[in-house]
Amino acid sequence: MKQVLVFLTDGFADWEASYVCAELNNPQSGYEIKTIAVDLEPKTSMGGLKVLPDYAASGSEWRQLDVAMLILPGGTGWNDPINEQAKDTIRQCLDLEAGIAAICDATTFLGRHGFLEEHKHTGNMLVNLKHGAPDYRGDILYVDAQAVADGPLITANGSAAVEFAKLILEKLGVYQGEALEQWYDVFKKGYLQDFTEIRAC
Repeated sequence: MKQVLVFLTDGFADWEASYVCAELNNPQSGYEIKTIAVDLEPKTSMGGLKVLPDYAASGSEWRQLDVAMLILPGGTGWNDPINEQAKDTIRQCLDLEAGIAAICDATTFLGRHGFLEEHKHTGNMLVNLKHGAPDYRGDILYVDAQAVADGPLITANGSAAVEFAKLILEKLGVYQGEALEQWYDVFKKGYLQDFTEIRAC
């Protein structure tokens, strides 16, 4: 079974990865969710949920995993200097040929460290991205869209948690074609009676 890592910061936006994590953590998906952070101290989400990370980014244990993707939820912590070491985790995951999926302020973090300059991407509006990442040079590849997938990179703005999840599920092969579209319609537009593959809550 492959692992999908979710990078947690204090103040992480818990809803931004919730749709996709619920699907990926289903044993039938072929993946399991593991959490990683700068250390092993509990991280508190914007919604007040305390999560104890499985792995510290500086440790070696997570590098033994079969990592398929690193998910970076947004939140209030991406400007905190303590989280700067996340850039090393991102580089290491890319070296392992794992995908990188970032949403909201995590996209700005990617821009600040040069990860958006080779692939099409989006974020919380180009003006905000450039303000939060003064060294960002990816203007020509910026796409004004809810979510964008290109190569190993998936990015989304902060209002696109469902679109973000859809692109991740597609890239990892959890849902494809009509099943993927039906999954998306359920969470974006409401329940559809003819969709029988979605798990009961």
